[in-house]
Amino acid sequence: MEDPQNTQTDSLINRRITQAAWVVIGLVAVYVIVMAVGWFPSGKPNVIQGQDMQASTTLDTTALYEQINPKDGYNLSISYGDLGPQLLASGVISYDAFAAIYQNAGSPLSAEQIEILKNGSDHEIVINAQNAYYLLNFFWAVGLANRNVILTEGPMIQNSDGKFENFASTGGWSLATEPVTDLYASLDLIPLTEEQQKLVEEVAQEVYRPCCDNPTHFPDCNHGMAMLGILELMASQGATADQMFEAAKYVNAYWFPQQTMEAAVYLKTNQGIDFAEADPRLIVGRSMSSASGSKRVHADLQSKGLLQQAPGQGGGCAN
Repeated sequence: MEDPQNTQTDSLINRRITQAAWVVIGLVAVYVIVMAVGWFPSGKPNVIQGQDMQASTTLDTTALYEQINPKDGYNLSISYGDLGPQLLASGVISYDAFAAIYQNAGSPLSAEQIEILKNGSDHEIVINAQNAYYLLNFFWAVGLANRNVILTEGPMIQNSDGKFENFASTGGWSLATEPVTDLYASLDLIPLTEEQQKLVEEVAQEVYRPCCDNPTHFPDCNHGMAMLGILELMASQGATADQMFEAAKYVNAYWFPQQTMEAAVYLKTNQGIDFAEADPRLIVGRSMSSASGSKRVHADLQSKGLLQQAPGQGGGCAN
C-alpha cells in the first residue's frame, strides 16, 4: 500500500517543478518582448531603423548634427571679390538698413562682415552656424541684382504676368535704397561664359529648398534667390557641377537645419547612409529638399517616433 505521506511529498515536488517551469517560461517571454521592442536594462530605448533595414541601431544625434552643420563650417572655395562694394554703390543694399537687421537680432555685424560689404574680400567663403543668416541676405541681394537669363527669361518672368516684383524674393527685399523694379537683374555682377551659364542652369534646376516646391531655377523666395547667387559665383570661379551640388547640400543644411536633420535621420534609419556620405543630388533634390519632399520625410519619421530636434538657424522666407 502506497504511503500517503510519500504521495503528498511527490505531489508537492511536482507542483514546485511546474511552478519553476512557468517562471522560466515567463522570464523567456519577457526577454523576447524586451528584445523585440528594443528596451534594455539601462532603461534607454534603442531606435529601431526603418522598414527597409534588417537590424537596429542607436542614433547618435550629436554626431549626426555635426555632420549637417560642422562646427568648423563648410568651405565654398569661392571668394566675395568686390561684390559688397558694388551692392552698396548701386543701392541694392543700404548699409544702414542691412546693419540694423543684425543689430536688432542681437548679432551685430562683425568687423570682417563690415569689411566684406564696404571693401570686398579675397578670402574664401566658409559658411557656418554663425554667419549663415548673413550669407543668406548677402547672396539674396547678389542673386536679385545680377543680370542673368534665369531672371530675365525664366520662370520668374513666365509666371508673373509682368509683375515679377510681387514674389517674396523681389517684393520682400526691403534693404535697398532703390525700387526693386529698378534693381532686378540690373547689374553685371557675375559675368558667365556660355559653358558656365549652362552649368548654373543645370544645377539650379535640380536644387530645391524646403520652404517651397520650386527649384533654384525659379527663385521666388529669399533662399532660392540667395542660392542662385551662390551658384553663379561658384560657376564663375571654376566650380564643377559636383562641387556646386555638394556646396548646395551644406548651404541648405545651415539655412534649414531642422529639415536637414530629418533628412539625415531618414537616410540613416531607412538606408543606413550617413549624411556626410549621401549623394548631394539626392539630398538637395525634389524628393527630399522640396516642401513636399520634406513633408513626406517628416511624416515618415513621425509615424516611427524618430523625429529629432535641431537648433534653429537661418531665418524664414523673409529678411
